[in-house]
Amino acid sequence: MFVLFDEAGKFQAGRILSEAEASAQVELDSGKRVKVKAANQLLRFDAPAPAALLAQAQAQAAEIELQLAWEFAPDDEFAFADLAADYFGDAPSVAQQAAALLALHEAPHYFRRAGKGRFRKAPAEIVAQALAGIEKKKQLAAQIAAWATELAEGRTPAPVAEQLYKILFRPDKNAPEYKAVVEAARTSGKPPLTLLRDAGAIGSAYQFHWQRFLFEHFPRGTAFPEGLQAPAITEELPLAEAQAYSIDDSHTTEIDDALSLQGLGSGTVTLGIHIAAPGLAMAPGDALDEVARARLSTVYMPGYKITMLPDEVVQAYTLSEGRAVPAVSLYVTMDEATFEIQRSETRLERVPIAANLRHDQLDTVVTPAWLEGPEDESQNGSQPLPIGRSQLSFLWRLAQHLKARREQVRGKPENFNRPDYTFRLAGQEAGAVPAGDEEVLIGQRQRGAPLDLIVAEAMILANSTWGQWLASLGVPGIYRSQASLAPGIKVRMGTKALPHAGIGVPSYAWSTSPLRRYVDLVNQWQIIAAARHGQTAALAAPFKPKDAQLFAVISAFDAAYTAYNQHQAGMERFWTLQYLRQHGLTEIDAVLLKEQSGGAWLVRAESLPLVFSVMGAAGMARGTRVRVRLGTVDDIALDVSGTVTQVLDTEPAASRAGAGEDGDDDEGEGDAPASGPLSIAVDMADDPAPGADGQPG
Repeated sequence: MFVLFDEAGKFQAGRILSEAEASAQVELDSGKRVKVKAANQLLRFDAPAPAALLAQAQAQAAEIELQLAWEFAPDDEFAFADLAADYFGDAPSVAQQAAALLALHEAPHYFRRAGKGRFRKAPAEIVAQALAGIEKKKQLAAQIAAWATELAEGRTPAPVAEQLYKILFRPDKNAPEYKAVVEAARTSGKPPLTLLRDAGAIGSAYQFHWQRFLFEHFPRGTAFPEGLQAPAITEELPLAEAQAYSIDDSHTTEIDDALSLQGLGSGTVTLGIHIAAPGLAMAPGDALDEVARARLSTVYMPGYKITMLPDEVVQAYTLSEGRAVPAVSLYVTMDEATFEIQRSETRLERVPIAANLRHDQLDTVVTPAWLEGPEDESQNGSQPLPIGRSQLSFLWRLAQHLKARREQVRGKPENFNRPDYTFRLAGQEAGAVPAGDEEVLIGQRQRGAPLDLIVAEAMILANSTWGQWLASLGVPGIYRSQASLAPGIKVRMGTKALPHAGIGVPSYAWSTSPLRRYVDLVNQWQIIAAARHGQTAALAAPFKPKDAQLFAVISAFDAAYTAYNQHQAGMERFWTLQYLRQHGLTEIDAVLLKEQSGGAWLVRAESLPLVFSVMGAAGMARGTRVRVRLGTVDDIALDVSGTVTQVLDTEPAASRAGAGEDGDDDEGEGDAPASGPLSIAVDMADDPAPGADGQPG
């Protein structure tokens, strides 16, 4: 005797070995023995054999017309055998009864399950809705298949083109456009990016990356709302006695900081660190603040930038030469010989800007040799500088002293072995988005050069001094901290004045770039309150202790700033790859960084800002210099590979840990991860299309 039974919603059949009052021992064709409760035993039979019965039942179930069966079915609850008798005739065979059971079980839109082997027909309106849904899914599956075929044949359906960036980077994995791309990539054997490029969905590589960034972060475009104006600073501010000088690159328009020096030669010197003061005009919650808080930072990329504030607003507060500009000034008085700091003071004032000095124009003139040489040495044959050599020489010595003092706290020196790279697009029209085919010029600026170090150390001094001052007054601020230099201990943002081990300071509050970074603007509002109110500043500051707004700013800024830096790195990688193509470079020298799986190595190019993967370096050591033959450049995936052809230096190079990436207030946070190949959100393991019954295909 055989039995057909239900085991957790799955029908099986086997030979009965023995029976008890409420169960039976059943042997399956596999030899496995199971205990089956009486309630789960649905059909007993002598023939055919269990496997044959299930095969016959499945074949006959597929032929049952469900609509007709539904019409035959009684309105009350019924057993599957009753329906088999109505559908097949009064004496249905065992196979027909089993077929009815399978058909009823697999058609929940027609028949509701009412118990083991028992069912109730669904109401007519429910059946109609279910059938409409099934038909819709059939049509959707057909549409997905048609779009996938078009893509595989090299054409892009309009709905896929319209959803391109959403499909690739923020997909709805149930959307038919996404499923069509997955199906086409799977059937064609092409990676999704290659598939879409071959189908014409991606025309310009540069526009692809640009539009992808806008889709993610500026879906409404980069234009500012109309009618925004720079509020006038109505406060009567005293005129500073100092003459200040800014030091930036030539392309910098948001000039946030400048330096002054007084008392040189008197034994007591006062260093002035002067920061542009939009916080004297803007206020939390006003129209400009809403814009700045939405953007959170200026976005930089080769040949273009998206500013945090409108240009006309920036120009109202930037520290441009030839005028007295409102500023938040930190004056640090120190011993001229020992650099021992005696006191510091913060003032709100107008500061005369004597000149805007430019790194790229002066780095070859203002060198360590010139600064440390005899007093009467000429200026390398150049025109006289706007700032005196004696002032620059003192600032250079001071910067070296401040750096050495921080390194004592850090426990190890900061290394500046790797240069910063600069990008310029030849013929690029100012303010215009690049087309992507411009000639790219890549230059170098050595980290730790005198002008670079002077500015970096002054900004670190200001950010650390102001951070400690706010904490002493009980005024909350936004801080960056790092518990230690141990591996895996990262820089964090918070509202507590905690040490920053990477820089070697007791606290660090970004405050020196309020025109281009929102946290600096927030901190400037707090500093202004401290300058105006002193010990009672905590009561007057815009943001109070444990203010939820500060935590919201930190969270939003952290995410945006990371994304903007990633975009900048990606665009620099794009232009570096263009540089390889434009100069016909087929080989470059590189240093081995890290061994990867499959025998590959990650390498860093020696003369370009490029990290990529190579083969052929098995058995070599980290730091080995090699020559690499380059493969094909993929400027959509932002990728290039290579093969090691020659070992240039078997002596592993020294560690190249450099300073942080921020040129004006270097955090010394070590090498930031270089931008690598583009990652997309298309998962080839996703089910490409729904089945006709609405279940995954």
